[in-house]
Amino acid sequence: MSDINEPNPDKELSAQNLPGQRGDHGEEIRVQRGMFGAKNGGDTTGYGGLVRSVRLPGPATRPYGGWFDEVADELEGALEEQNLLPDNAIEKTVVDRGEITFHIAREHLVRVAKTLRDDPALRFELCTGVSGVHYLEDKGRELHAVYHLRSITHGRLIRLEVSAPDSDPHVPSLVSVYPTNDWHERETYDFFGLVFDGHPALTRIMMPDDWQGFPQRKDYPLGGIPVEYKGAQIPAPDQRRSYS
Repeated sequence: MSDINEPNPDKELSAQNLPGQRGDHGEEIRVQRGMFGAKNGGDTTGYGGLVRSVRLPGPATRPYGGWFDEVADELEGALEEQNLLPDNAIEKTVVDRGEITFHIAREHLVRVAKTLRDDPALRFELCTGVSGVHYLEDKGRELHAVYHLRSITHGRLIRLEVSAPDSDPHVPSLVSVYPTNDWHERETYDFFGLVFDGHPALTRIMMPDDWQGFPQRKDYPLGGIPVEYKGAQIPAPDQRRSYS
C-alpha cells in the first residue's frame, strides 16, 4: 500500500510525479514547443503554446547505490586488466529512474560487451536487442544506439549506449558477441541509418530495398499517402488542415 503522504497521481501534478521532468539537472539539448514539436503550422492538437526544456540525464556520482557500484567496479577492474583505461571506454555513467546506463565510446563497444558477457562476476549473457534514437539537436552525436543487457546468472539489467554523428553514422556490430542482435541491428539500420560495421548482412528488413531515407529519424519528411473511402478522401498527413 502506498504511503498516505505520497502525491496522488490522479489529482496532484508536481515535479515529484510528472514523468520526464528533471528541472535544471542534466544536459539541455533543445526546447520543445507544442505538444509534439510540429513546426510550420503542422500542430493540430491545440497545444501549440506549450514550451518545455528537453534534457538528457547527466552523469551520476558515486556511490550509485545497490548493486550498481558492484557492476561498475567489476567492469572497470576487468577493463584495467586488459590494459584499457576505464575512462577511455566509459564516457559517463548515468543512474536515472532506478536504472543504470554506461555510455561507451563506440571504438571500445565490442571489448566492453565481451567483458560484460564473459566476466564471471558480471555474466550479462543476454542482449535483448538494440534500439536507435535520433536527437536532432544533439550536435556531433545525433544518433544513439541503446543496448539492453540482462544477466540471467545474477538477475540484473543494465543498458549500454553509444553515439555517432549524422555525418559518420558508424557503430561496431555486436553480432559476434550477441548473435541475436543480427535482426535488431538490421532494423535499427533500416529505420535510423546507423551502419553497424562488421554485420554479416546489413540490409533493410522492414522497408523495401530501394527505399530512400530512414523513416524514424526526426528530420524524415512527414509525407504520407492519401487514403480513399467511399464518397470521401482523407488527405496525407502533411496535407491536412492546421488549427494552430
